[in-house]
Amino acid sequence: MGTTVAGLALLSQPVGTQNQLAMSLAAMAAMAGLWLLFDGPRARFVFLAMGSLVVLRYILWRVTDTLPSPGDPVSFGFGLLLLLCELYCVFILFVSLIINAEPLRRRPPAAAPAADLPSVDVFVPSYNEDAEILAMTLAAARQMNYPPEKLTVWLLDDGGTDQKCADPNPEKAAAAQARRRELQALCAELGARYLTRARNEHAKAGNLNNGLASATGDLVLVLDADHVPFRSLLNETVGYFAEDPKLFLVQTPHAFLNPDPIERNLRTFQRMPSENEMFYAVTQAGLDKWNGSFFCGSAALLRRAALDEAGGFAGITITEDCETAFELHSRGWTSAYVDRPLIAGLQPDTLADFIGQRSRWCQGMFQILLLKNPALQRGLKPIQKLAYLSSMTFWFFPIPRLAFMFAPLLHIFFDLKIFVASVDESIAYTATYIVINLMMQNYVYGKFRWPFVSELYEYVQGLYLSKAIVSVIWSPRKPTFNVTNKGATLDHDHLSALSLPFFAVYGLLLTGCLVAAWRYLFEPGVTNLMLVVGLWNLFNLLTAGAALGVCAERRQLERTPSLTINRRGQLTLGGRAVDVAIERVSAEACTVRMPAALLAAGAGQRPIPGTLTVVPVAGARPAGALPVILGPVTRSGADAVCRLAFGTLRTQDYVALAGLMYGDAEAMLRFQLRRRRHKDLFTGTLQFVWWGLAEPVRALRYALAGEARRPAAVEAPAAAPVYDEPALQPAHGSDQVFAQGAATA
Repeated sequence: MGTTVAGLALLSQPVGTQNQLAMSLAAMAAMAGLWLLFDGPRARFVFLAMGSLVVLRYILWRVTDTLPSPGDPVSFGFGLLLLLCELYCVFILFVSLIINAEPLRRRPPAAAPAADLPSVDVFVPSYNEDAEILAMTLAAARQMNYPPEKLTVWLLDDGGTDQKCADPNPEKAAAAQARRRELQALCAELGARYLTRARNEHAKAGNLNNGLASATGDLVLVLDADHVPFRSLLNETVGYFAEDPKLFLVQTPHAFLNPDPIERNLRTFQRMPSENEMFYAVTQAGLDKWNGSFFCGSAALLRRAALDEAGGFAGITITEDCETAFELHSRGWTSAYVDRPLIAGLQPDTLADFIGQRSRWCQGMFQILLLKNPALQRGLKPIQKLAYLSSMTFWFFPIPRLAFMFAPLLHIFFDLKIFVASVDESIAYTATYIVINLMMQNYVYGKFRWPFVSELYEYVQGLYLSKAIVSVIWSPRKPTFNVTNKGATLDHDHLSALSLPFFAVYGLLLTGCLVAAWRYLFEPGVTNLMLVVGLWNLFNLLTAGAALGVCAERRQLERTPSLTINRRGQLTLGGRAVDVAIERVSAEACTVRMPAALLAAGAGQRPIPGTLTVVPVAGARPAGALPVILGPVTRSGADAVCRLAFGTLRTQDYVALAGLMYGDAEAMLRFQLRRRRHKDLFTGTLQFVWWGLAEPVRALRYALAGEARRPAAVEAPAAAPVYDEPALQPAHGSDQVFAQGAATA
């Protein structure tokens, strides 16, 4: 404690601008040396401590020396707003460093005899998904490696309730009745239990609680309708409950087979970690150290006794997952996080659906903050309160993000000085602070988040989430649960319906850059401060340019998402069987490799029907043969690579397909690890600059071409809104964001 006080006292001592620059550069050099030459917890602590000292020096200077005079109320008001946004970012930064300083990596649980294993109810809540989506999830759930007599799979159907079947609209009523009959038959064939209820009350939480009223298992596994479990999910999670009698939750990551709109439109899905991976690989593991990892709505096991004690799944807010964990943590129950992808799900395809999903998360977390303030919640430890506050206040990010976006325009257009500092001071304090902050981000999160990608995600969401924040603050109980549309058809390149504000902001920032350049070059009396502000505005322009690329929706080339696997099988064509290696599979086709000499002459020139029998993974029961149609064949050396389209699938065929695609969880882990390559600041910055320059051109091309771009339609699955994953904290750059306001006039 004494050392901390002494350090803070030394930190507060005034130094000259040149000395500050020298100190910051020395810290930067020392941090770089630690990064390159040392590894381990101690080096990590020293690295982050040195960076934190520079951040604190900057904030002290920012608070005491840079605000405009109160005698100029306009400049002072905007200056104070900008400072508050920066303080918010620094708060989130330090909280995230505390939470994530040493993420917990749990060892696998001890194996238990089958007789000692608890009974498990699998809940698959559904709204109006296609039967094909549900068939895959139910079939995979039934095949999980667990004693069959202790495993019950439930389809909780909110699309076939009595309320919907009796809808005053005859067409809607008939559709609900047909859905109920179809899904009852589906469950009967797959060995699952169908359950619906009288009325659609309390959305997903009400549906889950209706399931609790009928189920009797010791544990409950919750799976979203489009979250298909791998065979080993229960093996790798159930054992933790025997080790801790107060454990109420084992949460696993949400891993996705398809890109979100940013990944698809910028073409990063195969080479850049997904947005959610930083949350699941770092933040949830960090929260787990402090007994703060929370329920994310799916891919999680919960203890039935804990749910009964709390009265079931919480339903006051629209984020029942986090709210349920919040209530149980406050009652003294514990949670665990297993950092291993054991399900594969779907993300929203379009920008509009992506924004709609995030708006619900944002509103739900604010509801918990306003209605059940963690700081006042009894039963939570101080670190747990801080963890929940971090996860909830994170969703304020649209306000500082937009403030940083538009602040330089106040000086460029109106000469407002909302940040009082010389150019030398801006370099000594601000520029070094930004660089060191970027170093800290890249050091901690470099394998999971490319430089500046967090800023892009926040800006893309910020334009629309600001309205969601205002609405929930105005009326905390008003937001209602809306399902997220997934599987939308993307059969042609086009601009998103949400693109107009992004074009408007880009035009405004571009005008700002031109005005700043003209004033700096030709207007008498304009100082180098205009150059500094103009460069800040240029960075904002690059961010807005990359966002235009996100608005320019690329057509989806793959009808259904696929996964690279490593399985063996036997392909039978015309009565002749050939052993094949199965390399990739989706819900509609797979790719196999075989010696070219074994393929009949002329194969691939016309469709040939056949069957594919898959060698089951160890311990799994053999499944029936899948009907396939041999499609295009390509040569790869001495091998032939063939695309096999699945024929018309019967319900029981989904058992074989689920066993093929979801039999080995290592497939998803391998895919994630291939993308987790550290992206350094230099190459990451170059990539971001390229997006900022090139993507506006593509967006403009889409805008000018309009519907003339539409190619021949590509068939795609019908859109299926689903109950979806959590109000998780995506761990964007607001957790470690650099306060761009530092360069303001």
